[in-house]
Amino acid sequence: MIGLIIIGDEILSGRRQDKHLSKAIELLGERGMALSWARYVGDDPERITEEVRHALTSGDVVFSFGGIGATPDDCTRACAGQAAGRPLVLHPQARELILQRSQEMAEEAGQAFDPGAPDILQRLQMGFFPEGATILPNPYNRIPGFTLEGRVHFMPGFPVMAWPMMAWALDHLHRDLHGLGRKREKAIVVYGGIESLLTPLMVSIEARFAPVKVFSLPSVDHPVHGRHIELGVKGPAEMVEAAFEDLQTGLSQFGASTGPITVRN
Repeated sequence: MIGLIIIGDEILSGRRQDKHLSKAIELLGERGMALSWARYVGDDPERITEEVRHALTSGDVVFSFGGIGATPDDCTRACAGQAAGRPLVLHPQARELILQRSQEMAEEAGQAFDPGAPDILQRLQMGFFPEGATILPNPYNRIPGFTLEGRVHFMPGFPVMAWPMMAWALDHLHRDLHGLGRKREKAIVVYGGIESLLTPLMVSIEARFAPVKVFSLPSVDHPVHGRHIELGVKGPAEMVEAAFEDLQTGLSQFGASTGPITVRN
């Protein structure tokens, strides 16, 4: 399964709107993969540690966004170390990448580069990862994220950095999972439908066509269809067609009034 941990008080308070969830779904979908779960967490070390511990023990591929900077509210690196039971150590490759970036910034500003300057030492804090972590490359400014157990990935909260990092991990570390989450959805509009009356039909289709799932999305004030239910099936493409045919047959037996059919791959 694929999961997300999205970290930051600013998201929970509404000061910033999360964009990671929709983009992660897009990146996964482009590779025939699907998101299984997502969790939002504030800048609470205890809660972050709990979520990272779950990620490490779950066996899932997990992408964590946010909290790996060097300011006091960036506690994800320390929480990951605590969850993994490992000390934080300065990763040698991260050190070199951060120093290279710092030197570039000094040159761009026309300043002398001093690797022992207080601001450089502070920036190097971003290279302290749990012992045994591997580098997750950052094509935007080369200051890396990190990976634990080859499947739990920690990235900055900045979309311009995090999204290419996630894409890199999917293409270089999880190519074997590409295509495994590819599913099809097929749905039909049922005018004036009542979910309680349609539930036995839904249960019957799920029982006969497992692992196909039936979904029901009611609407009371749609500008085109008015009061209706979007009733459909989703699952492996080869099974969806047969399940949808049975769904249509059942609706016909109910005498239901139906509308457009939509298909999503």
